[in-house]
Amino acid sequence: MTVALERYDVSMSKARRGVVARSDRRPWTFYVLAAVFTFYVAALYGPMICIYILSFQDIRGGLVFPMKGHSLHWFIDLFTQVRTGDVKGSFDRSIKLAALVTVITLVFSFMAGLAFRRRFFGDTFVFYLMIGSLVAPGLVLGIGVGLLFQWVGISPSWYTSALGAQLSWTLPFGVLVMFAVMSRFNSVWEEAARDLGASRWQTIRLVVIPVLAPGLVAVALFGFTLSYDEFARTLQTAGSLNTLPLEIWSMTLNVTSPSLYALGTVTTIVSFAIIGICIGAIVLINKRRGVRADNSH
Repeated sequence: MTVALERYDVSMSKARRGVVARSDRRPWTFYVLAAVFTFYVAALYGPMICIYILSFQDIRGGLVFPMKGHSLHWFIDLFTQVRTGDVKGSFDRSIKLAALVTVITLVFSFMAGLAFRRRFFGDTFVFYLMIGSLVAPGLVLGIGVGLLFQWVGISPSWYTSALGAQLSWTLPFGVLVMFAVMSRFNSVWEEAARDLGASRWQTIRLVVIPVLAPGLVAVALFGFTLSYDEFARTLQTAGSLNTLPLEIWSMTLNVTSPSLYALGTVTTIVSFAIIGICIGAIVLINKRRGVRADNSH
């Protein structure tokens, strides 16, 4: 009897191992999807990686592989030689324009989020009016904005017509993100603050803004990145002074050296640095919020 039970246990353990082994095997669809995803990542980031690599060639470098040496020559050439274009000026204008667009987008998106928490007459029309510019071709809309500013007597420049054209692109995105953030805001917190004697402004400053801080950082990030990289809406509205995307485009017409690749590397580093700062700010805000919650308990 004991021998029979031992044989049964051995056979059952083998069966369990067989079932586990069969369950650990991935279906063939997993490998197909993994291959498709790998191809997608390679197609998405492969050209960018090639540009980054070629930007570190020495003075003998060209625009194609094989890579000839390695140095920082083209980065130095980018900011010292006039023949590469007005990189310093265009970068300065793009940063200033992006900062201005970010502030305006953040303020108006926050105000729209507060306003649309309650229904009002014509709210649907106003909403579709705000996001209507998303479906309009960017180049056509930029031409219209430029003509509008000329009609009112304002000469096109990066801080007038280009600002208006870019806001037609960043504001709808900021408002949509703000609506998503506001949908998770509990109005009970506002009611508690008012019960404690806080005014409307104190409620917004001490309750609403701190609670929505991560979402506000996300709106600011959208505004900055969309403005910093915008080309179509800026092409017909920036005037005689280029922003950085326009300067890169003009360099493709007359610059045939890895300086163009070096500029792409620099702009990518700046973009990732801004994104990293915003993500770090969101993580820091959430961490401080968690510490305060633990201390309150």
